[in-house]
Amino acid sequence: MTVSDIPPLNATLNGLATVLITAGFILIKAGRKEAHRAVMLTAAVVSALFLVGYLTYHGMTHGFHTEFGGTGAIRTVYLVILWTHIPLAALIAFLVPRTFLLAIKGDYARHKAWARWTFPIWYYVSVTGVLVYFFLYVWWPAGKF
Repeated sequence: MTVSDIPPLNATLNGLATVLITAGFILIKAGRKEAHRAVMLTAAVVSALFLVGYLTYHGMTHGFHTEFGGTGAIRTVYLVILWTHIPLAALIAFLVPRTFLLAIKGDYARHKAWARWTFPIWYYVSVTGVLVYFFLYVWWPAGKF
């Protein structure tokens, strides 16, 4: 494994997190609490692995700036996605552990209230994370990564 393998691995982890949090949402709506718990714990582990990979990659390469090769309207689309993704990703680093802690403590009413905000933000961050990967490395790469 080389450093250049980390971005596609991270995108895969983000995509897997999207699938898992979708499954977790479906499971809780179906009343399957234990399955929901297992799937959401797995989603948290996958997301944590992504974060380790993300920090490792950017720590080993060019910092937190990656050139985008697109121009014109697509650059604007990319920047809107990126500028919404970044602060929401930082927020998720607080929301997910807080929401999990409430469930672990058995405070399910507050857990559910927090999850109403955490789920859509986590979902958005996960999906846009995969999109940012495709924008940067597949569709409009600026150069070698």
